[in-house]
Amino acid sequence: MSFLKINNATKSYGSTKVLHNIDIDVEEGEFLVLVGPSGCGKSTLLNMIAGLEDITSGTIDIKGQTMNGVHPSKRNIAMVFQSYALYPNMTVGQNITFGLEMHGVAKAERDKSMNEVAEMLQIKQLLNRKPGQLSGGQRQRVAMGRALVRDPDVFLFDEPLSNLDAKLRVDMRTEIKKLHQKLGTTIVYVTHDQIEAMTLSTRIAVMNGGYVQQLGTPKEIYDTPANLFVASFMGSPSMNLVPAKVVANGDGIFAQLPTGLSDQVNLKFSNPTEALKGFDQKEIVLGIRPEAITDPEGADRKAKHIEQITNRVIVTEPAGSDTYVMSSLGGKDCNARMRADAQVVAGQDVPFAINMDKAIPFDPSSEMRIA
Repeated sequence: MSFLKINNATKSYGSTKVLHNIDIDVEEGEFLVLVGPSGCGKSTLLNMIAGLEDITSGTIDIKGQTMNGVHPSKRNIAMVFQSYALYPNMTVGQNITFGLEMHGVAKAERDKSMNEVAEMLQIKQLLNRKPGQLSGGQRQRVAMGRALVRDPDVFLFDEPLSNLDAKLRVDMRTEIKKLHQKLGTTIVYVTHDQIEAMTLSTRIAVMNGGYVQQLGTPKEIYDTPANLFVASFMGSPSMNLVPAKVVANGDGIFAQLPTGLSDQVNLKFSNPTEALKGFDQKEIVLGIRPEAITDPEGADRKAKHIEQITNRVIVTEPAGSDTYVMSSLGGKDCNARMRADAQVVAGQDVPFAINMDKAIPFDPSSEMRIA
């Protein structure tokens, strides 16, 4: 039985339906990330799990008990908000233990739990300070401590890192992941940041327009996106999506498309499916991650099939550990990820190695992956 089960859940405001038939089973100890653009319904779904929003239809169960209509205080969940929501007139220690005090927990037990959590989060030296005396990262740790001290069934995080600067966000990501590995808690985490989703989760639910577009492990989401939305949303830089035509002959199945040199190239698929063979002489959208297009010396030696083409460089972007190189494929700008010391300059015609093991075809009419 699932620890948290969302079964055919919908949410409407009047005649406007904002969540459509959501089905997600979360196992105990899992780290599920709900990711998607603003307005996709991910925070609404989190609030429904918390009981802050009523469910219109369907059910939400926690540990086998249906939560529909159950007050938030009776659900044994803990929520960490984007705004931290700390009481400014209380010390850090009082903020952490306030929930326990409201539930009638004895002071000795409150203090013991507070000290354990403060030790774990490395904030013992802050227990007597007020929130106004803390940095953003310290406030975030206090908000997490207030959640942890309650030992809930499910932790809910609502974009907890969005108010932090870039470096601190990376540091706190690591801290949250370490905490999850140490405690084995069940977490549902909302973010619009796909890097956060990829690095933190055991599974990701990619949402858009009130629908779950794909549910899977980070590797499944990244390597085999279900549709064009998931392909374009997940990954930084995003997947190259270029128009192509499927051509079949005795040598195999090819994606035919023009380069920036006005040449037509045929890129052979490594393992074409029967479904793809049915697209002979039809248009597709060819998806290739930037790291699957590189300089020949940097190509994956384990790849079954590498296609090498010559193309003209439009612009280069040195990024320290890598160099991003833009060229044109299928009439679209196409990003390649080359080694940091790759010798390429704008306007130059250079060889590109394309790992066709990683090429993903999509049906342009349905926008679904051709599986």
